[in-house]
Amino acid sequence: MIFTLKYTVPDVRLLFVRGSSGGDWCYVAFFVSISWIGVYSFFMVDWATKIGATVGIPSIVMGLTFLAAGTSVPDLLSSVIVARQGHGDMAVSSSIGSNIFDVLIGLPFPWLIFNMYKGSTEQETSYVKMGSGDDMIISIFILIAMLAFVIGSIAISGWQMTKTMGYSYFVMYGLYVGQQLYRQKDWESC
Repeated sequence: MIFTLKYTVPDVRLLFVRGSSGGDWCYVAFFVSISWIGVYSFFMVDWATKIGATVGIPSIVMGLTFLAAGTSVPDLLSSVIVARQGHGDMAVSSSIGSNIFDVLIGLPFPWLIFNMYKGSTEQETSYVKMGSGDDMIISIFILIAMLAFVIGSIAISGWQMTKTMGYSYFVMYGLYVGQQLYRQKDWESC
């Protein structure tokens, strides 16, 4: 990954050091970086699916654990760095904002591209299967309850991040993953 980024993405910092404004190259660097992230994401999901199938781990487990961790660890690290600099509100905003961005842009945009591509060629397969509607409604209510728990626990602790709150979030994540795995229909077939 480092090799591909180092030799294909223009380093605009060097352009500023050399006296150039680098203004035009920043757009190129942005779009090349986004393109590489798309390529890396494709392979990450494909390999996680194949490894899970080989080892016998259901795809829901791979998605809820390995892929979720793989996409959230960079956000975690940036939030920790910002929080240690004394900007706790920025760290919380980053973690909440990244999830909102994922739900409102990260999910619909690929579906839009998929439907634009497949919708023009094959009408019957131009949809993305999501699961049953009842299952989705339960998941939405659980996520709303989790959000209420997060906001409520922060308010109860006087808007201070504490170790107890952190431990309780680990427990809540474990409960969420557990109930999600329990509700999956294909879990017994593995």
